Amino acid sequence: MEAFAPIPPNWTEVATHAHEFSCPACRATCMEASRVWINRRSPVYTEDYRKKWQEFYQCQCGSVWWAWSNERPPSEFANREPSEDELF
Repeated sequence: MEAFAPIPPNWTEVATHAHEFSCPACRATCMEASRVWINRRSPVYTEDYRKKWQEFYQCQCGSVWWAWSNERPPSEFANREPSEDELF
């Protein structure tokens, strides 16, 4: 899997910073990307000492973009109640 490779793939060299967590060219989400690479070798620390990473995406439209991991929108599953099936 390429996402956690220690060396960045060549396709990341042309990435542009997306200021919203989606493809700047076609607005596709990161879930629609054809390739992903997370730069875990160089974390940046925020004011409250949390780590954030650059996440690189190659979109299906051909555009390559990156955004900070802490800019990711909240997951639809983050604050949901577990169903009865999940409790047992």
